[in-house]
Amino acid sequence: MPVTRTVQAPLPRDAKISFPQFASYGIAMEHLVQRGLDMAFVMPPRMTRRTLEVGARYSPDSVCAPFKLNLGCFLECIELGADTLIQTGGTCRLGYYGELHEQILRDLGKDIRFVNFAACDFSNPKTFVDEFRQLKPDLNLKRFTAAAIQAVRMVNAIDEVDALIRRRIGFVGDPSLLDHIHGRWLEQLRHADGLKQIEQLRRSTIRTIEALPIDMPRHPIRVGIVGEFFTVMDPFSNHEIERELGRMGVLVERWMDISNCLYHYRGRKMLPRIKGYAHYDMGATAMGTIDAALRYAKAGFDGIIHVKSAGCTPEIDAIPALQNISADYRIPILYLSYDTQTSEAGLQTRLEAFYDMISMRKEAQQ
Repeated sequence: MPVTRTVQAPLPRDAKISFPQFASYGIAMEHLVQRGLDMAFVMPPRMTRRTLEVGARYSPDSVCAPFKLNLGCFLECIELGADTLIQTGGTCRLGYYGELHEQILRDLGKDIRFVNFAACDFSNPKTFVDEFRQLKPDLNLKRFTAAAIQAVRMVNAIDEVDALIRRRIGFVGDPSLLDHIHGRWLEQLRHADGLKQIEQLRRSTIRTIEALPIDMPRHPIRVGIVGEFFTVMDPFSNHEIERELGRMGVLVERWMDISNCLYHYRGRKMLPRIKGYAHYDMGATAMGTIDAALRYAKAGFDGIIHVKSAGCTPEIDAIPALQNISADYRIPILYLSYDTQTSEAGLQTRLEAFYDMISMRKEAQQ
């Protein structure tokens, strides 16, 4: 059933817009709001345990952790002065969560405006323009389009730099150097003015990272991470799993990011590649999970980690296919399911055991 869009009165000029914390993508949304709408943006604070606890307190028990984290982020953004909130939509039940988020916030007495991207068609950019035009009828289309193109390029650059760091963090002498470079890169990106400056920053940051000396073995342990859209991409949600693997000296690959979802995620094109393991689109990012896992297996990776929030139905449906890939290609897969009670100590124990197993297996094969 399609999500209907509620017609709202235009925003006042002094409205303060915010967006739930999600990796580093808030920078691109800030750029779109400030440059494209000429309106104020409240940057959401970094997620903490408090974010999760506050969100869980007012959420139904059975909903997934991303719902609770989004709600917690909304409440923290309101504390910082936001009066207009953007719900990302999502490619799963999260697309229907916007109405529930809005109702919960209103029940809590929060006087906010809500923009729900679930009403938009990701294959038709005009629907996003229409959504913003409801809030700003005098929207300058030329200015908004230019800002939107720049925001998309920011997302691409964020994903490219993150992927490079992901592959190198386990092999630099001092990982804090990468943290420093990453933090400076994001701060400079927030103030980038136009496509040319975004590209200059991207290139200079990549050169800086590539100039750092690394000590990588000829055949490093390679692990591919697959799984549910939000949890696999958000470091807080997955308890910094990529950093933990890097600390163990693992070369980490992850296909799932916003750029690949925008440009390359086409379920119908994936089906022929995975026809031995799935015959229909199971929804959300399940097809991407199976497709990426199969590519990692064929490429001879040492292991795969499947990341999802507890109760994520499409990813649960993908597990039998992953088990068949594991059996056919003799590649170990670690299944991690996250909820509000996930223990960092327990997760660390499982990661260390998985690493020990795949490293011993690699030594035996060599």
